[in-house]
Amino acid sequence: MWRGVIAFSALALFGAGLTGCALNKFERRDPWRDQAEQSCLSKGLVQTTEFVTPAKEIDGPDACGMRQPFRVTRLGGGSVALKQRMTLACPALSEAEAWLADTIQPAANLYFGQPVAEINAGSYACRGRNNQAGAKLSEHSFGNAVDIMSFTLADGHVITVKGGWRGTEAEQGFLREVFLGACARFTTVLAPGSNVFHYDHIHVDLARHDPRGLRRICQPLIKYVPQLGADGGRALSRPRPPERQPAPPQAPVDVEEDDPYGLTPMSKHQPAGQPATRLATQPTRAPSAYASAPAPQRPAPRPAYAQPFEEPAPGFEEPLPLSGTVGSSPIY
Repeated sequence: MWRGVIAFSALALFGAGLTGCALNKFERRDPWRDQAEQSCLSKGLVQTTEFVTPAKEIDGPDACGMRQPFRVTRLGGGSVALKQRMTLACPALSEAEAWLADTIQPAANLYFGQPVAEINAGSYACRGRNNQAGAKLSEHSFGNAVDIMSFTLADGHVITVKGGWRGTEAEQGFLREVFLGACARFTTVLAPGSNVFHYDHIHVDLARHDPRGLRRICQPLIKYVPQLGADGGRALSRPRPPERQPAPPQAPVDVEEDDPYGLTPMSKHQPAGQPATRLATQPTRAPSAYASAPAPQRPAPRPAYAQPFEEPAPGFEEPLPLSGTVGSSPIY
């Protein structure tokens, strides 16, 4: 009898231990998170509306939560619906709004001749990275990350990240513009090809990968010539953050070597006598019911992010001070 009691107790303790490992009990909230929220709020980077409303502080479980969460039902001043309500902290929400205005909507108009009307996205969730029990907390646990699964255009056409990443020329071009635009604003951007966990969505967050917040992760590496802002004359809704250096590798990187638009040699980009490389360019015509909006004549642009980011130019605001470091566990 006593053996049975002891065995049952051992199993109960083991189960309790597994439950306790669902979150990392030893992780503490980094001070820079509150500093970033306070800075964003003091600058008024998020304006409350009927679609963006402040909510009560989320404190826990454990290190999860945010001091001033916002509940969001629509973005872009109400012009873009959300398939599901998002809960975000001020820094991630302000960058998401700028990303929508400066990249997502211009890219939709360029490739499809109409704007995005709805976005299917995920936001706050208190969990470990990649939904792994006991892993370092995901940036979603702090309202500091967004997952984009699909975009719906004004005419109802749906572009999923899973299908569109290698879909029609227009879909591929649009999603790559969206991806590169995110890399200019967020410190972590993971799309299909980055790892097995991100085959069907684009993940963006504002994690700190070094004490000064100057490093970034933007995966996969792609060979693509962006069409937005190729002439350098595109106005932005607000300035982008300082450009960042690539962070040290935290997981294997899948370098995308293919030409997203097929076997189209771009010999004009090559020095004389060198074999042509395959670089993606804007499609001359969308292969479906959509016709790409006409683009003005521009000088040949350089591939985006082909070289590491440089250190911020003088005059940019210095990143907030940070105590503590970021671990080197898998992402995100």
